[in-house]
Amino acid sequence: MPVAAAETEASVQELVSRTPNQLAWVRFKRNKAGIVAGLVSLFFVVTAFAAPLITRLWHLDPETPYADQLNSYGMPKGGSAISWAHPLGIEPQAGRDVFAMLLYGSRISFTLAIVASVATIGFGLFMGTLVGFYRGWVDATVGRVIDFLLAFPTTFMIVALALPLTQRVEALHLGTGNTARIVVLIIFFVLFGWPGFARIIRSQVLSLRERDFVMAAQSLGASTRRILFRELMPNLLSPVIVFLSLTLPVYLSAEAVYSFLGVGVQPPATTWGIVLSDSINYWQQDPSYLLIPAAMLIVIVLALNVLGDAVRDALDPKADR
Repeated sequence: MPVAAAETEASVQELVSRTPNQLAWVRFKRNKAGIVAGLVSLFFVVTAFAAPLITRLWHLDPETPYADQLNSYGMPKGGSAISWAHPLGIEPQAGRDVFAMLLYGSRISFTLAIVASVATIGFGLFMGTLVGFYRGWVDATVGRVIDFLLAFPTTFMIVALALPLTQRVEALHLGTGNTARIVVLIIFFVLFGWPGFARIIRSQVLSLRERDFVMAAQSLGASTRRILFRELMPNLLSPVIVFLSLTLPVYLSAEAVYSFLGVGVQPPATTWGIVLSDSINYWQQDPSYLLIPAAMLIVIVLALNVLGDAVRDALDPKADR
């Protein structure tokens, strides 16, 4: 056999032997922007959850006021007081270290975004699979509920109902203060987030339920539970991964917006939204106090969105870019 033909046959055998996940990983590795975005996202997530270790190594504390770095007007000396000891400067008036504040604040932001994303996907996956498989009156009923939820002005509802629902959560002893506010935000994010994902899953299930492997399982007497959880859901992994990668930046930026508006996490806790809200009062005297957290938020949201696009292209290369 000629050498070229042998090499071609070996390449074909290697390609055929790869699983869909392996092929997706190969496509993802070719996307340089996706790799860079993934590394940037991983860096932010790791530093967020390693905040106690990093601040301990840097001898910093997010609650400690460094009054010696402030002038008589309560503003950082030299404009921002950025130095090796305080890499991102000092907070005006209070004198706290901005680097430590943002690290600890990102823990709250990422935790809320991850929990809300997982809960949204879990509930949307269950409901979408259910209505797509049963169809009929189940599909019609849930469809009307989805239409009803999608008709709500989400931002207005969250701003209007955040305070009374927070008080209700506190009355039920499910949390107090910022814990109750985080619980309320997660409830809102899940409530208004699952309908869109459920519709995506429903369309996928409507297609999958007509496939040979599902019909074979039904003919062999497989239970509905087995068909739903063993046959259908494993084949819905691709949209789940894509939706997760695209939902994280949405919830991350939404948390910052609602904290900025005063209906999310509030001081003395710190998030990027709280820092941005406070920094507006000092943007002329200390521009870095506004620009640094804004730039960090832009970078992480952009990185997560690029990563989501790369994951989508890797898992579904035939989709429109």
